[in-house]
Amino acid sequence: MNAPAVKAAAASLTEGNPAPAFDMPVDGGGRVSLQGLRGKRIVLYFYPKDDTPGCTIEAKDFRDFMTDFQALNTVVVGVSKDDLESHAAFKEKYCLPFPLASDEDGAVCDAYGTWGEKSMYGKTFMGIDRATFLIDEKGIVRRIWRKVKVDNHVKDVLEAIKAL
Repeated sequence: MNAPAVKAAAASLTEGNPAPAFDMPVDGGGRVSLQGLRGKRIVLYFYPKDDTPGCTIEAKDFRDFMTDFQALNTVVVGVSKDDLESHAAFKEKYCLPFPLASDEDGAVCDAYGTWGEKSMYGKTFMGIDRATFLIDEKGIVRRIWRKVKVDNHVKDVLEAIKAL
């Protein structure tokens, strides 16, 4: 798919749409895919970079509520463009009990519309926009949170899962 077609597809991703397929390598070996998780609810959360302040807080929040997610038949998967070595170190440092998927080529970020232009301190650059997608057991996107603010986000996600 060419870049304009990817942008158009991602821009049109809305709640109620089928989730874009994904198949990515994860820390510790193995892969995670939409097809492989069929029958479970999925929280697919995109974050900019391993071991940075906001990303660490978000990951630790998901970690701290993991038993709640498990009780609701929900798998949490973190996604960034960091490599598997970076993911493994981040996961070990903070005892994260969920897979961190590496989207080094950015295909999944493009499909979900989380890759775009950002700015900080007057400089413009390309990066991952923090976003979370709640996917049901049949692969349908049930909730989308874009431009996520970390505070209380995980609690909001849990409430949305309970409401399904």
